Amino acid sequence: MATMNISLPDQMKNWVEESVQTGLYANASDYVRDLIRRDHLKMAELRQALIEGENSGIATEFDLDAFINSKKAAQ
Repeated sequence: MATMNISLPDQMKNWVEESVQTGLYANASDYVRDLIRRDHLKMAELRQALIEGENSGIATEFDLDAFINSKKAAQ
């Protein structure tokens, strides 16, 4: 496994240390690895949403007045 040294402001370092002290993480490296995994998942979800948006077809114009009127009529 490779090693990487990073610099953090004191506030972030304290946050990592507090997160480790809760017992959810074995150490700071475990915490950072979890953040990276979550970031990968979030990016994959974003990419999928963008692909779905592209594949959803041509966008239609949004009629704000019609939307407001339909909401008023529903009340």
